[in-house]
Amino acid sequence: MTDNYGEIVQANLKTLYANLPKDLAKNLPGEQNGDRFVFDAFGETCTIEPQGVLLGDSAHSSVLGILISLYALNACPDICIPAPLKAFKEFPDSMPYAGAFATHTEHLLVPHVAKIKEAVPEIMAAMKGEVAPLGTSGDFSFVVYPLPKIALCYIFYEADEDFPASVTCLYSNNAHQFIPTDGLADVGEYSSKKILQVIR
Repeated sequence: MTDNYGEIVQANLKTLYANLPKDLAKNLPGEQNGDRFVFDAFGETCTIEPQGVLLGDSAHSSVLGILISLYALNACPDICIPAPLKAFKEFPDSMPYAGAFATHTEHLLVPHVAKIKEAVPEIMAAMKGEVAPLGTSGDFSFVVYPLPKIALCYIFYEADEDFPASVTCLYSNNAHQFIPTDGLADVGEYSSKKILQVIR
């Protein structure tokens, strides 16, 4: 039985394969094998095929499946422009999603800042991470790539006697070119959930 998420994934894939872009593999970027496309997403090997979306060995008809199918639908030749980084609220039409983004992407991680600091190498290895740009503020920070052309820079402030811990998540400059804005908020949420999976 297909749930509502699964129906959306199937509709997106039907649209994608009805007029399959000849440069899709290059634009993701990923590898093509017949009608299957393979690339890294959310720290897993992702496969898109007409029947569905796989992450690792598991089929995903959930929000992740929707995000990955939307990313494929919006694939284009443009490259990721990492800097200057942008806050989510700087993207067009982001206001309706800004509150949920802050709650589910940034505030979600605040209780775990100390554990995240200890696990930075594991997080970066799991999510195609790299060092944050020079001049990035915070007590520690890093960049991850939940999708090949979308980078997130997480900036962490540790608690001290004057201020509680806090977390800021910024996006690569043109991230909105590769997925709709509501999907961009979900990319942040599920990246934070992946970080929590790694530290657990």
